[in-house]
Amino acid sequence: MISLFLTFSDPTGVRRIEPDDVTAAAAMVGSIPEMAEGLLFTPLEQSVDHPYKADGAGPVFALLLRFPNLFACEAAIDRGGVLATLAAGRGLPSLAGLDVTHQAMVTRAFPVDDATHASGTVTPCSYLVHYPGPADDMNAWNLHYLEHHPTIMRSFPDVRQIEIYTRIDWVDRLPSQRVEYMQRNRLMFDSPQALARALGSDVIKRMRADFVQFPPFAGGNKHFPMLTRVVRPIA
Repeated sequence: MISLFLTFSDPTGVRRIEPDDVTAAAAMVGSIPEMAEGLLFTPLEQSVDHPYKADGAGPVFALLLRFPNLFACEAAIDRGGVLATLAAGRGLPSLAGLDVTHQAMVTRAFPVDDATHASGTVTPCSYLVHYPGPADDMNAWNLHYLEHHPTIMRSFPDVRQIEIYTRIDWVDRLPSQRVEYMQRNRLMFDSPQALARALGSDVIKRMRADFVQFPPFAGGNKHFPMLTRVVRPIA
């Protein structure tokens, strides 16, 4: 499975996407040919405690779109498609003029103990993390991270999804800026409060203990909690 990330950021930190534009973007995403699933990310309505609040408020808006293979993804990111319109912010006033980046990556899903959302879950919360890189040795980095970190992540209370995304080569004609982060990952929880409880648990100490064992890398990392809306393809 290939995941395409499209991220809208505001350097001033004051812009917000309007609800009508979120609804319009969801309809556009649902119409993309061969897309298997779309995740739409918006900022939390209220701040929650997490260990990396100093990373800032995060993107104004972001998309993660799943495709069954690279060729389907590349077809969707050609010049004349829906995603080119989205990336340019055409017809969506609150997205116009933002800094927009995109990246296609391989999706690596890992097991969790219980993937079922609790009764009453309306808008789950994803914890989006990225490592710009580079690492001194990408193979050593990936081997260590994939063999150690997901097992620790699985022990977070009530984590519903664990995914790690690694680099590939791809071609596109989007008007947005290509980025080539060496890795991203995403944890899903029932709510911002559930995420805060998990990140306040002792598991975070094990995560940090593993962090200091990572093979050498540059660029640091960023962590953003985001409300998550799931979009299915329009039949």
